[in-house]
Amino acid sequence: MAQFFQIHPDNPQARLIKQAADIVRQGGIIAYPTDSAYALGCHIGDKMALDRIRLMRRLDKHHNFTLMCRDLSELATYARVNNQDFRLLKQYTPGPFTFILEATSEVPRRLMHPKRKTIGLRVPDNAVALALMEELGEPIMSSSLILPDDELPLSDPYDIRDLLEHQVELVIDGGYCDLEPTTVIDLTGEVPELIRQGKGDASGILPG
Repeated sequence: MAQFFQIHPDNPQARLIKQAADIVRQGGIIAYPTDSAYALGCHIGDKMALDRIRLMRRLDKHHNFTLMCRDLSELATYARVNNQDFRLLKQYTPGPFTFILEATSEVPRRLMHPKRKTIGLRVPDNAVALALMEELGEPIMSSSLILPDDELPLSDPYDIRDLLEHQVELVIDGGYCDLEPTTVIDLTGEVPELIRQGKGDASGILPG
Protein backbone atom coordinates (compact mmCIF):
# COMPACT_ATOMS: atom_id res chain seq x y z
CA MET A 1 0.00 0.00 0.00
CA ALA A 2 1.49 3.33 -1.07
CA GLN A 3 2.09 6.06 1.47
CA PHE A 4 0.43 9.40 0.70
CA PHE A 5 2.20 12.65 1.64
CA GLN A 6 0.47 16.02 1.31
CA ILE A 7 3.36 18.40 0.67
CA HIS A 8 2.86 22.14 0.33
CA PRO A 9 3.50 23.15 -3.32
CA ASP A 10 5.30 26.40 -2.41
CA ASN A 11 6.83 25.63 1.00
CA PRO A 12 7.57 21.88 1.13
CA GLN A 13 7.76 20.48 4.66
CA ALA A 14 11.37 19.41 5.29
CA ARG A 15 10.33 16.39 7.38
CA LEU A 16 8.16 14.95 4.61
CA ILE A 17 10.77 15.71 1.94
CA LYS A 18 13.37 13.80 3.98
CA GLN A 19 11.03 10.81 4.34
CA ALA A 20 10.31 10.87 0.59
CA ALA A 21 14.04 10.95 -0.20
CA ASP A 22 14.61 7.98 2.11
CA ILE A 23 11.93 6.01 0.23
CA VAL A 24 13.74 6.73 -3.06
CA ARG A 25 17.13 5.72 -1.60
CA GLN A 26 15.64 2.44 -0.36
CA GLY A 27 14.50 1.47 -3.87
CA GLY A 28 10.96 2.83 -3.80
CA ILE A 29 9.06 4.30 -6.73
CA ILE A 30 7.35 7.63 -6.14
CA ALA A 31 4.70 9.60 -8.02
CA TYR A 32 5.59 13.27 -7.64
CA PRO A 33 4.56 16.67 -9.05
CA THR A 34 6.51 18.67 -11.61
CA ASP A 35 5.85 21.90 -13.49
CA SER A 36 4.11 19.95 -16.25
CA ALA A 37 2.46 16.63 -15.36
CA TYR A 38 3.01 14.20 -12.50
CA ALA A 39 6.00 11.88 -12.94
CA LEU A 40 7.18 8.50 -11.72
CA GLY A 41 10.61 8.63 -10.13
CA CYS A 42 13.21 6.35 -8.60
CA HIS A 43 16.87 6.24 -7.58
CA ILE A 44 19.27 6.87 -10.45
CA GLY A 45 21.15 3.59 -10.04
CA ASP A 46 18.27 1.24 -9.23
CA LYS A 47 17.76 -1.29 -12.05
CA MET A 48 14.93 -3.10 -10.26
CA ALA A 49 12.92 0.11 -9.81
CA LEU A 50 13.59 1.06 -13.43
CA ASP A 51 12.28 -2.31 -14.61
CA ARG A 52 9.16 -1.87 -12.46
CA ILE A 53 8.44 1.50 -14.10
CA ARG A 54 8.91 -0.06 -17.55
CA LEU A 55 6.42 -2.77 -16.61
CA MET A 56 3.95 -0.28 -15.13
CA ARG A 57 3.99 1.87 -18.25
CA ARG A 58 4.60 -1.03 -20.70
CA LEU A 59 7.70 0.65 -22.08
CA ASP A 60 10.20 -1.11 -24.31
CA LYS A 61 13.97 -1.06 -23.81
CA HIS A 62 14.35 1.81 -26.29
CA HIS A 63 12.33 4.27 -24.20
CA ASN A 64 14.38 7.26 -23.08
CA PHE A 65 14.08 7.95 -19.37
CA THR A 66 14.66 11.49 -18.14
CA LEU A 67 17.09 12.63 -15.49
CA MET A 68 15.36 15.30 -13.45
CA CYS A 69 18.12 17.70 -12.32
CA ARG A 70 18.32 20.49 -9.77
CA ASP A 71 20.16 23.02 -11.90
CA LEU A 72 22.38 23.55 -14.93
CA SER A 73 25.62 22.59 -13.17
CA GLU A 74 24.15 19.17 -12.32
CA LEU A 75 22.83 18.80 -15.85
CA ALA A 76 26.34 19.39 -17.23
CA THR A 77 27.62 16.45 -15.17
CA TYR A 78 25.43 14.03 -17.12
CA ALA A 79 25.41 15.58 -20.61
CA ARG A 80 27.90 17.04 -23.07
CA VAL A 81 26.89 20.67 -23.49
CA ASN A 82 28.57 23.10 -25.91
CA ASN A 83 28.43 26.88 -25.49
CA GLN A 84 25.46 27.31 -27.81
CA ASP A 85 23.46 24.61 -26.02
CA PHE A 86 24.39 26.06 -22.63
CA ARG A 87 23.02 29.50 -23.56
CA LEU A 88 19.80 27.88 -24.74
CA LEU A 89 19.48 25.75 -21.61
CA LYS A 90 20.14 28.75 -19.40
CA GLN A 91 17.28 30.60 -21.08
CA TYR A 92 14.74 27.75 -20.89
CA THR A 93 15.49 26.16 -17.52
CA PRO A 94 13.90 25.71 -15.12
CA GLY A 95 10.80 25.00 -17.16
CA PRO A 96 8.58 22.39 -18.84
CA PHE A 97 11.19 21.20 -21.36
CA THR A 98 13.09 17.94 -21.72
CA PHE A 99 16.33 18.26 -23.68
CA ILE A 100 17.93 15.27 -25.37
CA LEU A 101 21.71 15.54 -25.21
CA GLU A 102 24.77 13.33 -25.60
CA ALA A 103 25.33 11.46 -22.35
CA THR A 104 28.57 11.54 -20.38
CA SER A 105 30.13 8.52 -18.69
CA GLU A 106 28.36 9.55 -15.46
CA VAL A 107 25.05 8.26 -16.85
CA PRO A 108 24.34 4.58 -16.10
CA ARG A 109 24.37 2.71 -19.42
CA ARG A 110 20.85 1.33 -18.97
CA LEU A 111 19.45 4.88 -18.85
CA MET A 112 20.83 5.86 -22.25
CA HIS A 113 19.23 5.32 -25.60
CA PRO A 114 20.83 1.94 -26.51
CA LYS A 115 22.12 3.02 -29.93
CA ARG A 116 22.58 6.76 -29.75
CA LYS A 117 24.07 7.13 -26.23
CA THR A 118 21.77 10.04 -25.50
CA ILE A 119 19.86 11.02 -22.38
CA GLY A 120 16.86 13.24 -21.71
CA LEU A 121 17.48 15.88 -19.04
CA ARG A 122 15.38 18.60 -17.51
CA VAL A 123 15.23 21.11 -14.67
CA PRO A 124 11.65 21.48 -13.37
CA ASP A 125 10.19 24.71 -12.04
CA ASN A 126 8.51 22.99 -9.09
CA ALA A 127 9.38 23.54 -5.43
CA VAL A 128 8.53 19.98 -4.32
CA ALA A 129 10.63 18.30 -7.02
CA LEU A 130 13.58 20.66 -6.43
CA ALA A 131 13.46 20.17 -2.64
CA LEU A 132 13.41 16.40 -3.11
CA MET A 133 16.48 16.46 -5.36
CA GLU A 134 18.24 18.82 -2.96
CA GLU A 135 17.66 16.32 -0.15
CA LEU A 136 18.79 13.40 -2.34
CA GLY A 137 21.87 15.25 -3.56
CA GLU A 138 21.45 13.84 -7.08
CA PRO A 139 18.96 13.69 -9.96
CA ILE A 140 15.81 11.55 -9.98
CA MET A 141 15.38 9.01 -12.73
CA SER A 142 11.95 9.88 -14.11
CA SER A 143 9.21 9.09 -16.59
CA SER A 144 5.96 10.96 -17.31
CA LEU A 145 3.03 9.38 -15.49
CA ILE A 146 1.11 8.28 -18.58
CA LEU A 147 -0.45 4.87 -18.05
CA PRO A 148 -0.87 2.30 -20.85
CA ASP A 149 -3.81 3.10 -23.16
CA ASP A 150 -3.93 6.70 -21.87
CA GLU A 151 -2.96 9.64 -24.06
CA LEU A 152 -2.66 12.18 -21.27
CA PRO A 153 -0.68 12.08 -18.02
CA LEU A 154 -2.44 11.79 -14.66
CA SER A 155 -2.88 15.12 -12.89
CA ASP A 156 -4.94 14.36 -9.76
CA PRO A 157 -2.92 12.87 -6.86
CA TYR A 158 -6.04 11.14 -5.47
CA ASP A 159 -6.62 9.38 -8.79
CA ILE A 160 -2.95 8.40 -8.83
CA ARG A 161 -3.27 6.90 -5.35
CA ASP A 162 -6.39 4.93 -6.34
CA LEU A 163 -4.80 3.56 -9.51
CA LEU A 164 -1.25 2.91 -8.31
CA GLU A 165 -1.50 2.27 -4.57
CA HIS A 166 -0.18 -1.28 -5.02
CA GLN A 167 2.48 -0.39 -7.61
CA VAL A 168 4.36 2.53 -6.04
CA GLU A 169 5.70 3.15 -2.54
CA LEU A 170 4.72 6.81 -2.29
CA VAL A 171 2.32 9.29 -3.89
CA ILE A 172 3.14 12.94 -3.19
CA ASP A 173 0.15 15.26 -3.26
CA GLY A 174 1.67 18.56 -4.32
CA GLY A 175 -1.56 19.87 -5.79
CA TYR A 176 -3.02 19.40 -9.24
CA CYS A 177 -0.59 19.41 -12.16
CA ASP A 178 -1.12 20.17 -15.83
CA LEU A 179 -2.40 17.53 -18.21
CA GLU A 180 0.41 18.31 -20.65
CA PRO A 181 3.79 16.56 -20.51
CA THR A 182 7.00 18.46 -21.29
CA THR A 183 8.03 19.67 -24.71
CA VAL A 184 10.94 17.48 -25.87
CA ILE A 185 13.77 19.06 -27.87
CA ASP A 186 16.66 17.07 -29.39
CA LEU A 187 19.92 19.07 -29.22
CA THR A 188 22.21 16.35 -30.59
CA GLY A 189 22.03 17.44 -34.24
CA GLU A 190 23.11 20.52 -36.19
CA VAL A 191 19.92 22.36 -35.23
CA PRO A 192 17.36 21.80 -32.42
CA GLU A 193 14.62 19.34 -33.41
CA LEU A 194 11.14 19.14 -31.89
CA ILE A 195 10.39 15.56 -30.78
CA ARG A 196 7.20 16.21 -28.79
CA GLN A 197 5.13 19.35 -28.40
CA GLY A 198 3.97 19.71 -24.80
CA LYS A 199 3.53 22.50 -22.31
CA GLY A 200 6.68 24.47 -23.15
CA ASP A 201 6.63 27.03 -25.97
CA ALA A 202 9.49 26.01 -28.26
CA SER A 203 9.02 28.72 -30.88
CA GLY A 204 12.14 30.58 -29.73
CA ILE A 205 14.27 27.41 -29.83
CA LEU A 206 13.44 25.91 -33.22
CA PRO A 207 14.94 27.17 -36.48
CA GLY A 208 12.82 29.22 -38.84
